[in-house]
Amino acid sequence: MLIEIDFNSDEALYIQLRNQIIIGIATDRYREGDSLPSVRSLADNIGINMHTVNKAYNCLKQEGLISLDRRKGAVICIDVDKIRALKEMKEELKILLARGRCKNISVNEIHQLVDEIYTEYERKEKL
Repeated sequence: MLIEIDFNSDEALYIQLRNQIIIGIATDRYREGDSLPSVRSLADNIGINMHTVNKAYNCLKQEGLISLDRRKGAVICIDVDKIRALKEMKEELKILLARGRCKNISVNEIHQLVDEIYTEYERKEKL
């Protein structure tokens, strides 16, 4: 598992880890049914506290991206509730778009960013 943590970032370590796993799922590096490393193993490999990994895994579980099982550990298990996912995404986008509007970012620039990011995921998916 390739995880890059920036220890100098203002972003919390568990958020960085969570985001890396989400991007891994989006780019098909991690697929439905894949097991993630154990909390202890991943913490040792990255050089962070086990509680930090556990917190990231719990966030991913709450977001419907993994399931936690005592025997199997953390497994990619994507929640197929698309309507709920769209509602959650809309709420997150409201804030992001409001911040963009405050910085005079145009609708066209937003669309370009979205297209660029999706193209990036598609390229990584084909690798």
